Amino acid sequence: MYEYAIVWDWLTFAVRWLHVITGIAWIGSSFYFVALDLGLRKRPDLPDGAYGEEWQVHGGGFYHIQKYLVAPANMPEHLIWFKWESYVTWLSGFGMLCMVYYAGADLYLIDPAVLDVSKTTAIAISLASIGFGWIFYDLICKSPLGRDNTRLMVLLYVILVGMAWGYTQLFTGRAAFVHLGAFTATIMSANVFFIIIPNQKIVVADLIAGRTPDAKYGRIAKQRSTHNNYLTLPVLFLMLSNHYPLAFGTEFNWIIASLVFLMGVTIRHYFNTRHANAGNPTWTWLATALLFIVIMWLSTVPRVLTGEPERLTEAQRHFITAQAFPKVRDTVLGRCSMCHAREPGWDGIVVAPKGVMLESDAEIVAHAREIYLQAGRSHAMPPANVTAISDEERRLLVSWYETAVKGGNAE
Repeated sequence: MYEYAIVWDWLTFAVRWLHVITGIAWIGSSFYFVALDLGLRKRPDLPDGAYGEEWQVHGGGFYHIQKYLVAPANMPEHLIWFKWESYVTWLSGFGMLCMVYYAGADLYLIDPAVLDVSKTTAIAISLASIGFGWIFYDLICKSPLGRDNTRLMVLLYVILVGMAWGYTQLFTGRAAFVHLGAFTATIMSANVFFIIIPNQKIVVADLIAGRTPDAKYGRIAKQRSTHNNYLTLPVLFLMLSNHYPLAFGTEFNWIIASLVFLMGVTIRHYFNTRHANAGNPTWTWLATALLFIVIMWLSTVPRVLTGEPERLTEAQRHFITAQAFPKVRDTVLGRCSMCHAREPGWDGIVVAPKGVMLESDAEIVAHAREIYLQAGRSHAMPPANVTAISDEERRLLVSWYETAVKGGNAE
């Protein structure tokens, strides 16, 4: 059993590493080609069918790049296809979803306080929602609504906000964010697999057969590529969020996720505008910073929006500093130490997560800040609240830490 857990952990690491490698390759090529496309210049003596060109310098050499809006007159002998980066990124990401959230559904996917369902039902909901996302999005793009890019993007945002809220009503906060990322990434990769690459293959086939390719295939592919460009940064945020409980483990996590998509738009708008030499919209950085400040505020707003007292009374402060630590210790030992121990007692966990031990007073004090963030200010720990820590116990952890910080000690 011990050996199996170690092998499984390393396999998970390997798949995660593959996901990062291919994700870098996909995102890098996507950003490059968007910047290239926006920076193209036109000149009178371009070859027939050429839309624009750009000169670039990199690695000690110069590159002369020309783009054909439909296709060149003759099929080139050597043609590079950019597709495997997208496919392997999605496949490795789905592998991570299976290995972490499906195999560990009781711990990471299902929160009985949110929706008490079996593993099979939760996994079925997960798969159905991801598949639904692509089908619904594709139908909208192919409908009359898809002819107006601005209206289409607004509608897509509304759908993403709805899914952000919906996932938080189905899964743990951590799983909700990862699923929203998977939902979005599936749309992006499916755009490549079902639309962009097939359209390019039609154009290539027409060239080989001596036919004039239809320009509509390029326009459709460009629309989907633009969507991918604006969705990339929010997906990265959502995938990284599982390391930051204040993002996913708080009451207003779905609003946080919704604002993240707006930050993705403002950041990409700046770079896209700059690459197109259409201006220098520095206001986008202020907008992004303000959105991020709002997100930070939302992660700790329960005091403001739920009526929780802002300040402790002197009697409360005295009680916490003088008497609360024994109760804090009992809470941590009863709710956290079955995993955060030298010999974890939770099935499937053979090493304390992140090497954090919470078995002694000194260890609890040393990790007071992590306890405060993970189990007090957010509900990230315990995962899916498997040890049934109560709201009262969470408030105790918050009050103990904040009062201890003000008083200059943790006991």
